[in-house]
Amino acid sequence: MNHKDERTKATPRDGASRSSYEVRESGRSQGDACSEAEFVGPTRNGRSPKDKAKPYCISRQEVLEAYFKVKSNKGAAGIDDQSIEDFEGNLKGNLYKVWNRMSSGSYFPPPVRTVKIPKANGGERALGIPTVSDRVAQMVVKNRLEPMVEPLFHADSYGYRPEKSALDAVGWARQRCWSFNWVCDLDIKGFFDNIDHDLLMKAVRKHAKEKWIVLYIERWLKAPAQDAEGTLTARDRGTPQGGVISPLLANLFLHYGFDLWMLKKWKHLPFERYADDIIVHCRAEWEANMVRAGIEERLRECGLELHPEKTKLVYCKDSNRQETHTNEKFDFLGFTFRPRQAVNRKGKVFCSFSPAISNNAKEKIRDEIRSWKLHQRTSQSIADLARLINPKLRGWCNYYGRFIPSALRPIERHVGQSLVRWACRKYRKLRGHRSRAWEWLIQVIDRQPDLLALWERQRGEAFTMGAV
Repeated sequence: MNHKDERTKATPRDGASRSSYEVRESGRSQGDACSEAEFVGPTRNGRSPKDKAKPYCISRQEVLEAYFKVKSNKGAAGIDDQSIEDFEGNLKGNLYKVWNRMSSGSYFPPPVRTVKIPKANGGERALGIPTVSDRVAQMVVKNRLEPMVEPLFHADSYGYRPEKSALDAVGWARQRCWSFNWVCDLDIKGFFDNIDHDLLMKAVRKHAKEKWIVLYIERWLKAPAQDAEGTLTARDRGTPQGGVISPLLANLFLHYGFDLWMLKKWKHLPFERYADDIIVHCRAEWEANMVRAGIEERLRECGLELHPEKTKLVYCKDSNRQETHTNEKFDFLGFTFRPRQAVNRKGKVFCSFSPAISNNAKEKIRDEIRSWKLHQRTSQSIADLARLINPKLRGWCNYYGRFIPSALRPIERHVGQSLVRWACRKYRKLRGHRSRAWEWLIQVIDRQPDLLALWERQRGEAFTMGAV
């Protein structure tokens, strides 16, 4: 029989075409074996029989969707130096390897590349970077585990959760600081590096319905770290800060280690937790001291400890609370909470305990603006520069401008100064005339108020302050 003109790709009954990578599933089996996975792609003899049953029911579609999420998150290469672009060079083959090994139980994660990144308050933090294929595998597990545990998490846990953000945490902290006189500002020392594996796996086993989720999380926790010199370091504690699954595991650990404990011991005291950044609101100083001591003991039971210097009690001073104490400000998620001058709806000036962009955040932004070296881009127009820097500027405005946007004016002046320096080098008539260059920039702002994200919000007012 001549099969020369026959198609080898089967068409589903509903007539919808499907790629050779997709899998048809009638449902997940109640056990761990996947007996209903059927691959549509042709085999060596041109037919499409059912694939042999795999020990674990993971579909190729899950792996594909996990890859798209990893791609959208971007990220650097792991120890194999394979970027996302390199991974895409053989996308079908690479994803098949991940799926085949995960569904057969033979997936073992490679070592995690470790890089040092500077911390805001000095020192360095170790960041773990898994390979692209390992990030895809972690995303598959995260997509299965997250729906099981997400509904259980506390409402005031905001870090790395759907429909929640850091700004939500800052907003609630701002509101509660007006109602509670004291804040217990907690800093867990080396949290991601010191998570107890046994306690974490106990929580995972409680909620994971499939055995392969437990299997692979255990393997990821034990995967060694590899530094720039190629030295491997075994891990018996912690989870890499940079892994796809790590934030979810951290939330699960602190859900039992902190959130539920607070509900049991101090139910009447609200808190905001973003991963391991925590603040607890208290009514009086004696209560704040008791809370700190109790939390310190609780974390010790979980194998963690509070940083003795960074953990502090803060008095929320304002017009109605005028006592004087050692600590009257604290930083939380890039904002500094402290007494500030404010104006109420009737135009009356008063003192409010409120958040605004922190000095550390300002310095980081200034460093990044300097790294752009706008003054060297004289071959580009100001419209080209706007397209280059607008995504960053808009992100800063949307985040730090949510509370007291006037605190961003030093950043706006810095951007203005960079553009003036660029104009002095680009246009001969402006060379050596910074005042004239500022006048030119203000005219551009008046003609094109929407050109830069900063101008959309405050036009040229902040820039004119730098024209000296």
